[in-house]
Amino acid sequence: MTGMRTFDELRKAQIDGPTLLTIGNFDGIHRGHQALLLHIQRLATQMAAACGAPVNTAILTFDPHPVQVLRPDLPHFLLTTPMERLELAAAFGLTHGVIHPFNLETAQLTPHAFVELLKQHLGLAVLVVGPDFALGRNRAGDIATLRALGDEFHFTVEVIEPVIDGEQAAGGELAGVDKIMRSSHIRELLRAGAVDRAAALLGRPYRVSGIVEHGDQRGRQVGIPTANLRTAPDKLLPADGVYATRTLLAGFDGVQSFYSATNVGVRPTVDGLHRRVEAHILDFPPPGQVDDLYGRALAVDFLFRLRGEKRFANVADLVTQIHADVAQARALFADYARAGETPARPAGWRHS
Repeated sequence: MTGMRTFDELRKAQIDGPTLLTIGNFDGIHRGHQALLLHIQRLATQMAAACGAPVNTAILTFDPHPVQVLRPDLPHFLLTTPMERLELAAAFGLTHGVIHPFNLETAQLTPHAFVELLKQHLGLAVLVVGPDFALGRNRAGDIATLRALGDEFHFTVEVIEPVIDGEQAAGGELAGVDKIMRSSHIRELLRAGAVDRAAALLGRPYRVSGIVEHGDQRGRQVGIPTANLRTAPDKLLPADGVYATRTLLAGFDGVQSFYSATNVGVRPTVDGLHRRVEAHILDFPPPGQVDDLYGRALAVDFLFRLRGEKRFANVADLVTQIHADVAQARALFADYARAGETPARPAGWRHS
């Protein structure tokens, strides 16, 4: 992760301030989150110029998501893993990242105790948050409380107004719903298969990454091989269906990028039992390259939805439809390229 120091627990960090810090779940690092990160960077530049010394910028997020601890009865799926959030924040120039364990002990910390840890371990000088932010037990550390604690611990609180989704405000498909940009809205869109709309709120295509694992070889047997992706169990997958996608493949010499057609679902025509992500990578392998992908890291960016998943009368009909899907995807990719987009590597993804 270029330029960012990371810590897997707040108490393990020991940063000499001053530090500009933001705290939150930041699931998705959507355009609202990005506005906050950009504000931190601008403020850090101003402070560094004024004091003639570097200023730290830091993000603190939680693992697991607090909902998974406080409401274990409610299934919760993530847009981004904690490490993906830090990687995306690093792309915005933040210098430090903390993934703090969220457990019952964390939930019971008072605002005073939490702030004391932030001051001791991160050198907190400025806390940058949204207007509805609160920390500590029972969310007692609201903005007014934090500003009072700032007087005691010598830090300031900056409140950034939330980003409004302009399409909603103009009567888009979520008109009438809370117009502040939120991760929950993006989850709704993905569950509906509206990956292009989700991308507009994220500021980038929605990404699913994992390791290529062995499947049942059905695709290879019919001449349409697929890479079966093993994803994190709490990662939100788009609605079942077929998508035009961009696949990024990690290798020793960097990251290669290809257009692809990807199926999400249980494959009802062949009586599949488990939900899978299967990417058919177009024009792969390139000349001189082997096509063995098993065990390799792979990421899929979802660009457009082609159709929903359906059961066909037989495998031959399914294969005919897949060829039609690929042809439709290629046409969309051609339009995508003419609009100035390329399948180049987007920021915020690396392989280990």
